[in-house]
Amino acid sequence: EKELAVIRGRVDGLEARVGELEATQFSTTTKLKGVATFVMGANSFSGEAQPDLFDALILLGIGGTPFTPGTLNYANTARALDGATSFAYDLSLYLDTSFTGKDLLRTRLRAGTFADSPWFGTNNPIGLNAMETAFEEICGLADCGDVVTVNRLFYQFPIGSSFTATFGGRVRQDDMLAMWPSAYPADTILDVFTYAGAPGTYNLSLGAGGGLWWKSGPFSVSASYVSLNADQSSPGTDTLLADGCAFNGGGIGTGCSQSTFTGQIAYTGWNHGLALAYSYAQGGAGLYGGNGTPLAVAASSFADNTNSLGVSGYWSPLNSGWLPSISAGWGISAYELDDGDGFSRWINGARSQSWYVGLQWADAIGQGTTFGMAVGQPTFITRVNTAIPDGSNLANPLDSQPLDGNYAWEWWLKLQVRDAISVTPALYYLSAPLGQLQKEAGGSLSNFGGLVKTTFRF
Repeated sequence: EKELAVIRGRVDGLEARVGELEATQFSTTTKLKGVATFVMGANSFSGEAQPDLFDALILLGIGGTPFTPGTLNYANTARALDGATSFAYDLSLYLDTSFTGKDLLRTRLRAGTFADSPWFGTNNPIGLNAMETAFEEICGLADCGDVVTVNRLFYQFPIGSSFTATFGGRVRQDDMLAMWPSAYPADTILDVFTYAGAPGTYNLSLGAGGGLWWKSGPFSVSASYVSLNADQSSPGTDTLLADGCAFNGGGIGTGCSQSTFTGQIAYTGWNHGLALAYSYAQGGAGLYGGNGTPLAVAASSFADNTNSLGVSGYWSPLNSGWLPSISAGWGISAYELDDGDGFSRWINGARSQSWYVGLQWADAIGQGTTFGMAVGQPTFITRVNTAIPDGSNLANPLDSQPLDGNYAWEWWLKLQVRDAISVTPALYYLSAPLGQLQKEAGGSLSNFGGLVKTTFRF
């Protein structure tokens, strides 16, 4: 009896301790994972690219606002910062929760200092040298360096055996695709190479929305809708503004929603995949300075709607060796502006294209190392509306074939120094990052950059 009493006492003590642990635990169904990235690098520039005032007005449209900082002094701003070396970080914390074992509630918290950096973030005078690691770190016109923000918040769950639904107040376009049509890159550098070659179609819009995909064997069909201004309760129309939309308006399904509808048909094999996708974007959703030239960004920003088509695919060798994985994609976009005035009419009927090819070799110089390179053309305008408003006595500098073409290259080597730590040195080159804006004035500005990226996963 004495021994049983001692055992009962010990059991009671264990039960009490277990009760305390259960009362204070976070969640038995939530997992935390994190990615911390350090980037140190610099840019150098050569050539000249000072656009004249008239060209800038053509891009902006009468009554428009600058679509990127330093519109009239790109080259001067770039050269003033030439050679500056920066060190910035990006931190992402993922909280993944499952209630049934088959669903997912994802919360992503993000912080960083790329908003302060003139390079690699989006708020820079060149734009195309923006990094994927940093491109979401801009908080409007405010400085959001070192501020923790909610970058993702969505819920995903199966419907039967073939359908999956996703909805949330902070969901991105690719979160609602059954398949991503690219094997490149294993470690991201320039943001322009993360859109499967079609930034107009895969614009990675981030906002409130929902989507549904069907998957059966290797085939899948996806459909989604995202609105950047879904949290606004006012439709936001204002006839006094150039685009008819107020700053704090939008909602869902209005002309000021800045929304994107995407449909994709895809095939996924053991080591290859192919996708055909279409996107319809309203009110400027889509391009930004990191995936298109200033002329293309202007067309996307001021267009009432944009129709985009993309074809992308990949192939990977079954075994690592001298054969690389190959990813490629091509996209085309058409812009419509029904109520354009003055010189903004060049947007209605304008066209743009983009493409890329990415190669990467797994275990390039040892187990866990990966070498990669990519070449392509960021979104550039290939055709414009050359019609001049009646009664105008001014010549249109875009009345001929646009000179907006440009090329981007990147080379990188990912070194896996530990299971959870990698170091990636990289180089990149932009042949004409300002496109039409520099070529119209006979400019020849080019951008060469290098960086070292260190990534910690935990």
